[in-house]
Amino acid sequence: MLIELGHFTLILAFVISIVQTFLPLIGAQRLHYGLMKVGEPLSLVHLFLLICSFAALSYGFIASDFSLKIVTSNSHTLKPLLYKISGVWGNHEGSLLLWALILALFGAACALFGGNLPASLKARVIGVQGSISVAFLAFIIFTSNPFERLLLAPMNGQDLNPLLQDPGLALHPPFLYLGYVGLSMTFSFAIAALLEGRVDAAWGRWVRPWTLAAWVFLTIGIGLGSWWAYYELGWGGFWFWDPVENASFMPWLFATALLHSAIVVEKREMLKSWTILLAIFAFGFSLIGTFLVRSGVITSVHAFANDPERGFFILLIIIFFMGGGLLLFSLRARIMQTKGIFAISSRESFLVLNNILLAVAGFVVFIGTIWPLIAEGLWDRTLSVGPPFFEAAFTPFFVLLMMALPFGTLAPWKRAKFTKIAKKLIPVLILSLCSLGLLWSLQSQKSLLGPIGISLGIWLVLSSITDLNSRLGKNRDFARLLRLPRADWGRALSHGGLGIAVIGIAGLMAWEVEDIRVVKTGETIQVADYDIRLNHVGPKNGPNYLSIQANITVSKTGAFITELSPERRNYTIAQMPTTEAAIANGFWRDIYVVLGDRQSESSWAIRTYIKPLANWIWGGTIIMAFGGVVSLTDRRHRIGASSKKKGA
Repeated sequence: MLIELGHFTLILAFVISIVQTFLPLIGAQRLHYGLMKVGEPLSLVHLFLLICSFAALSYGFIASDFSLKIVTSNSHTLKPLLYKISGVWGNHEGSLLLWALILALFGAACALFGGNLPASLKARVIGVQGSISVAFLAFIIFTSNPFERLLLAPMNGQDLNPLLQDPGLALHPPFLYLGYVGLSMTFSFAIAALLEGRVDAAWGRWVRPWTLAAWVFLTIGIGLGSWWAYYELGWGGFWFWDPVENASFMPWLFATALLHSAIVVEKREMLKSWTILLAIFAFGFSLIGTFLVRSGVITSVHAFANDPERGFFILLIIIFFMGGGLLLFSLRARIMQTKGIFAISSRESFLVLNNILLAVAGFVVFIGTIWPLIAEGLWDRTLSVGPPFFEAAFTPFFVLLMMALPFGTLAPWKRAKFTKIAKKLIPVLILSLCSLGLLWSLQSQKSLLGPIGISLGIWLVLSSITDLNSRLGKNRDFARLLRLPRADWGRALSHGGLGIAVIGIAGLMAWEVEDIRVVKTGETIQVADYDIRLNHVGPKNGPNYLSIQANITVSKTGAFITELSPERRNYTIAQMPTTEAAIANGFWRDIYVVLGDRQSESSWAIRTYIKPLANWIWGGTIIMAFGGVVSLTDRRHRIGASSKKKGA
């Protein structure tokens, strides 16, 4: 009965979303206040219905209701409760329902917290958001219904993909979807502004918190996915330029550009057309990411589905929203006239450069991701575009971005003296170059790329400190730091966090030590400065898997450091083997050990990695996201702040 109720509320939510789309948009067009206001309660009802539907599906997983096809395919009675719950969104149908729920959540948030938005703009935002819900709910109901029943319910399920049975993957999709779907709000604001015929400083202030929230969630989601790939897949990498990894990275790049561009709209009422365009592209690339994951055009450990019918449906959604948004943009571009002017040396110029580099980097990733599909479709050639291409094509733009970023932070609006900015950054430049020279001199027979990357990271971190230091004034009043707007603190934290992540990436890629060899039980091998001893290998069984676990002791110059227990698991229901790496985390390095295949009665293949600065990557990511959260708490970024001032 509860499952049928969930199915019913899903269909009812679809009907409500249609009404939510048309009535507010008609009301805004006719300036009918009653029709404009009806969108607010409808968006709340829409959210409530989808909460009920999602709760019913969750109950089906927790109660192991194998009459549901989705539960049978993705669950098992012996599976731990956490993975029964994460199994709700660990598949195509359930993850789409989560997507629709988050869409409704953002629409309801606009209704609840957008009280100071102009009535017509708010109605249009809610209406556009409702139209996106219509598309995705239609996709769910007609092609991907999570409530589809089986005629004969089996006694047990087929279990969830073992790679997804992990705490990191339990959290990664919800955060990623909050970012993807959060960008739908920036899209809705952009389309609403085009329909309204108004893009001004107030609009820039209204759209920024939604962009910032989506950016924070995307940053956390990408960081969690990278962390999961690092410790779960057993290959020891944090990023492989997989098409689905790129699918989340592309909207992050455009969201980052949009975040900086909206500042110019708010402060100077400039870059209006560009900002609207970025809002369309940011959400458009979120939809493209959905297409890559669910269409079957690519093969990836991250992919959900391989049904061409579903891929075609998503392609229609992309054409309608992204194509329709670009068409509307071309028709209404004349309303977005720039009022101000600025010098070549100014904050505006550096933000324009920032946007160009981020956008070009995003398109480079896009072209590299889809090029194999183009080559196969047009010339019937099978091509592979891997890390070498992306590292060669993407890195120069990102290096230029990091070099220019501190200048934009310190430059004043409208007009700046470059020499004055450079004077503040000279100590930072000297320290960065000194670190480059020191690291280059200490390493032997290694690439210069590692020292360059670390010096760039130091350049970003120290320039963020310089940014805060410049606010002390001539009297060096440190109390002024406590009175700084939270957005300024958030900016410094995010830029500094990016620098820390870059230091980690550069150190890991430049100085990683890899050792693969056959080791006998009781034998000790040396990897770099560490002694790795294989004590024994034996069975260890989990709730829904069988495991072979090794016991390994790590020491250095005779001093015990840690004990590691890498595993090789075989999930009995899914009949799928997985590798569970054992990692000794440290501030300066990780010791990463993987148990390979048995080679003889008493010998095993052992892969050992020494990974310098690995945790700096995720530490920097956390600091970046925290900086975004700090910025969100700035009262100037709340929706309607400008309206309050005008009304006062």
